[in-house]
Amino acid sequence: MHYKKILIVGGGSAGWMAAAYLNAALNRSGRKLAEITLVESPDVPRIGVGEATIPNINHLLAVVGVDETEFMRAVDGTFKQSIRYVNWVHGNDYYHHPFSRFVLEPLDISGAEWLMSDRSIPFMETVSAQPIICELGLSPKPLGEQPFVTPLRYAFHMNALKFADYLATHSTARGVNHIFDHVVDVDVGENGYIGAVTTRNGDRLEADLYIDCTGFRSLLMEQALGVEFVDCSEWLLCNRAVTMHVDHEHHYPGYVRPYTTATALSSGWCWEIPLQNTRSLGYVHSSDFISEDDAERELRAFEGPHAENLDSRIVHFKVGRRERVWVGNCIAIGLAGGFIEPLESTGLYLSDLASVMLAEHFPYGDDYEAMAFRVNRILANRFYEVLDFINMHYCLTQRTDTNFWQEVRKPARINDRLKAKLEFWRQKPPSPADFEDQFFPGQPDAAIRAGAGDDRAAIDTAGLWGYNSYEAILYGMDFLRDECDAWFGTDRPKTRLFQHVLNTLQAAKQQLPPHDQWLIHALGMPNYRKTA
Repeated sequence: MHYKKILIVGGGSAGWMAAAYLNAALNRSGRKLAEITLVESPDVPRIGVGEATIPNINHLLAVVGVDETEFMRAVDGTFKQSIRYVNWVHGNDYYHHPFSRFVLEPLDISGAEWLMSDRSIPFMETVSAQPIICELGLSPKPLGEQPFVTPLRYAFHMNALKFADYLATHSTARGVNHIFDHVVDVDVGENGYIGAVTTRNGDRLEADLYIDCTGFRSLLMEQALGVEFVDCSEWLLCNRAVTMHVDHEHHYPGYVRPYTTATALSSGWCWEIPLQNTRSLGYVHSSDFISEDDAERELRAFEGPHAENLDSRIVHFKVGRRERVWVGNCIAIGLAGGFIEPLESTGLYLSDLASVMLAEHFPYGDDYEAMAFRVNRILANRFYEVLDFINMHYCLTQRTDTNFWQEVRKPARINDRLKAKLEFWRQKPPSPADFEDQFFPGQPDAAIRAGAGDDRAAIDTAGLWGYNSYEAILYGMDFLRDECDAWFGTDRPKTRLFQHVLNTLQAAKQQLPPHDQWLIHALGMPNYRKTA
């Protein structure tokens, strides 16, 4: 069988995820559909921060054929069961967006029932045991072979550089070619297709399909093919991140949190990602409201005196997407195709999704246009789904303590799709039907520039987040507080906990060990409690 040549330009997490996934998906069961080569520049520094994921990462690991324990050891991995949002609503609060929740059968009225109660217990704590399991610092898995009575969904925290290296070793052992050289020229034909790339060593690398994984530089899509960047920074104002690592040997807080923390600060928010040997911190902020020096000082003060002399770095970014991510015979994956701040840990997910879509729409013939049309549409829809969801975290805040938080609340900072959703949900809380054909009153019908001939508006298909996740954020941020008083009065019954949640919590206390103890016994993480 004739196979196609795929050339991935650029390494890092995006490049090696694409290489590993495509090789596993296309070359299996004794057949070979693609010869995959990755060319990686020795000159381009890699951005290495702690990376948080969502449960979709487990699909990639399963397809690639990765053993979970081996993977976690290789990437300093820890479990992630939730995102804990701190100080987003009033400035002295928190709520969770967990991965597991109880769904009432046969009719899930848990959200409506909570709205009709006095809301004295946070909504997600009534339908999920994971917020309390996280607060107790417990692993989602017991030690030993006996599974937990109620399986909990989880993802991972990992060292992004080690993840790329791990996938590189895994992929090259399974037939992916690896070239360590710097691409200096891209040959584009009159038909708009890339014919070859030339490296510093003088090699001319030809392929049928080219994948641009060169990050914000976008060597192929922007510089060679001239594909425009659609700026979305008017809805997400942050454009910088101050990053820092706090090694456990330097300061161990006494635990390894089984969740990602996103704490709102004066001009943005700070991630805290726990790994086996360090905690990764990153203050995502807007340069219009705080200088880089002041942001660094705020991050150090937030972490504490032990952070005073730790190294830090500044990462610049821009929020937006390529007008098209598949043009001719070139596909952009990762930062070359777009970026949204990692408030919901979607960076690796969007890279993974692009690889999955390419494998699913892999062109067997020489006409790529139909496949490109569909992939561009799907990935554009998913980009705007993520954009809406993250925009929502900001616009629902009730904070007014700094200029930044005053600004993000303004109507002009809420995109029109999200405005339509929120206005509709102020009349009827979110439900599954809202994602069947999501076009609400007032929703814009402006084309999203997903490619020639596609003049449709973006549609949220709930491909990533359905009504359950919207409930987590909306009710965590006190949405419909005033409306509930008007609808149901102020003398409402006490909030109840579902018995399933109580049973799961009781079992968790008996069966699940502290997260750091699981990591010590299952993975060999050093016992920093003894050395602290």
